[in-house]
Amino acid sequence: MYQPQPFVTRLAFKASDRPEAIEARERLVERYGDVGDENAQVIVALGGDGFMLETLHEAIASQTPIYGMNRGSVGFLMNEYSEDGLLERINAAERAVIHPLAMVAIDARRTQHRALAINEVSLLRQTRQTAKLRISIDGKVRMGELVCDGALLATPAGSTAYNLSAHGPIIPIDGQVLALTPISAFRPRRWRGALLPQSARVTFEVLEADKRPVSAVADNFEVRDVIEVHISEDRGTSLSMLFDAGRSLEERVLAEQFSA
Repeated sequence: MYQPQPFVTRLAFKASDRPEAIEARERLVERYGDVGDENAQVIVALGGDGFMLETLHEAIASQTPIYGMNRGSVGFLMNEYSEDGLLERINAAERAVIHPLAMVAIDARRTQHRALAINEVSLLRQTRQTAKLRISIDGKVRMGELVCDGALLATPAGSTAYNLSAHGPIIPIDGQVLALTPISAFRPRRWRGALLPQSARVTFEVLEADKRPVSAVADNFEVRDVIEVHISEDRGTSLSMLFDAGRSLEERVLAEQFSA
């Protein structure tokens, strides 16, 4: 039986450290109140895309939906800023549910580091030396040696971020695939990456790690001197973003494919 969603009235506001975001939070709290993160039905994030990612990471445990308003720069994941009719906009908003990537990075001391990535997990060379990576999918070696500046595995939500800058494909939010994209590949020079099923388990092994050190980055969490990195989608974790009606994340990703 259909259960209508409760009307959202309880909000919490979070702002980045930009002055315009802090000022906006003060005005919005005065107008709409702030019940705190623990009691909020929706958290309103004021900043840019980087701050949206921070807020989503903080909301992993509570799984509270996040509604962003742009008080930063790019704002691809944010709604247009307006102080008027905020409750009406939130209650009419379209929800995008995303699943992060789970990273297990093993460093040169054999220490394991675990983190979640909403956008992507990237492997990056740490010095002037190019990186050499071996790539396995579901336990089978698919590329014995990739000579490159690095490589990344991106979610559909993250496919328009670093992945796109590295000339990776834009993925529809409901595409059920992940983008494996090389960063400045030297050999094989013409390899442009691969689209993998969302169930894929990806392993990067760092070759010649002493000579060619590599770091692993899950969104903003970095591990230096890694020798092996395992990545898979965490289907048990769901994160919700809210977008104004007619400006859903699906629509934004589709429109991005036709932008100049």
